[in-house]
Amino acid sequence: MSPIAEVFKVKWQEFNLRRFVVFGVILGLLIIVGVLPADRRYFLSAIFGALFVALSDPGGKYGPRVAKMAVMAGAGALLTALAFGIGAGAWGWVVLAAFTVTLLGGLAVKYGVHRFVAAYLLNAWFIIALSLPTLLAFDLPGLYRSGLIHAQSWKQALAWLIGSALWIAYTFIMRLVHGPRAQPQPVAEIPGDISPRPLTRPLIMFAVIRAVAVAIAVAISFGLKLPDADWMPIAAIIAMKPSLQQSTLTAEQRVAGTIVGAAAAALVLLAVDNITALEVIVVVLLALAASIRTMSYTFYTAAVAAAVLIAADVPDPTNLAHEGRRILFTIAGVGIAIIVLLLAGLLQKRTAKTAQETPKTPEASPA
Repeated sequence: MSPIAEVFKVKWQEFNLRRFVVFGVILGLLIIVGVLPADRRYFLSAIFGALFVALSDPGGKYGPRVAKMAVMAGAGALLTALAFGIGAGAWGWVVLAAFTVTLLGGLAVKYGVHRFVAAYLLNAWFIIALSLPTLLAFDLPGLYRSGLIHAQSWKQALAWLIGSALWIAYTFIMRLVHGPRAQPQPVAEIPGDISPRPLTRPLIMFAVIRAVAVAIAVAISFGLKLPDADWMPIAAIIAMKPSLQQSTLTAEQRVAGTIVGAAAAALVLLAVDNITALEVIVVVLLALAASIRTMSYTFYTAAVAAAVLIAADVPDPTNLAHEGRRILFTIAGVGIAIIVLLLAGLLQKRTAKTAQETPKTPEASPA
């Protein structure tokens, strides 16, 4: 099989119809009930609150399971409030916050792979949320001039909590149906390991490189105040490898999927101008992403990228010039990700060389 065919390979038998229906119904409820019909500014916070808490759901006995999901929900709410509080402010603080959150997310592997994945999801959401106040400012300039954005930031945090609570309510209903026995992890392909990992020098260096790359993308986007440049850090965080251990194939799939997703998002935003229709498309794409992760990692990444980019621009009118700039900044963000991937490859080679030259002791073994 050629390298390109391998990147776009699809395992049709892996499609998870049940997960598609469950996520579609739960995320669709956020369009019908709650705060969303009254004010669509909270759509993205609520929908990603539900989605990311669901993805981080560890399964198991209900008490510890809910406690872990509550921690995820609370952390996401705080990051949401921070992102909306500083996103339209001084760009230096935005860059510092993006660097810090990305670095801490990369180092979270110390507390286990499952917690690292949860931290990565929060990191991705934080980068997305940083861009939203600028987009909303086009529709609500008086809100930002009056200083009421700080009140809005806590309302956005509340929307995240509402979305999180919807998934937790679903797990409670499933507990009533299936009884008190331990339940499996709803998204089984996400690692459930919570055993601590040593922070080796290559892992720390990779976390720093990722944080610097995200900070550069955010600095260009927010410092130069370029129209539609918010697509660049979003594309970069989606396309980048979240960990040093991911394979070259996975990295290629993330890059290809991000480009495909951005192109699809541009076409949808150009062709559809009805907000409700765009919200439905976002829900379908996210439910599809949840159901095809093992079917095709490339198209899973494409569905996530398209959903994020469409949802981020729901409040922003679009035209052909917009789409041209968005694709340009997506390519720039992917370019930043490729540079990080090249550096990660060098780190992997160095790690492998060190592993061959160093005796296999618990202290010296790479993570």
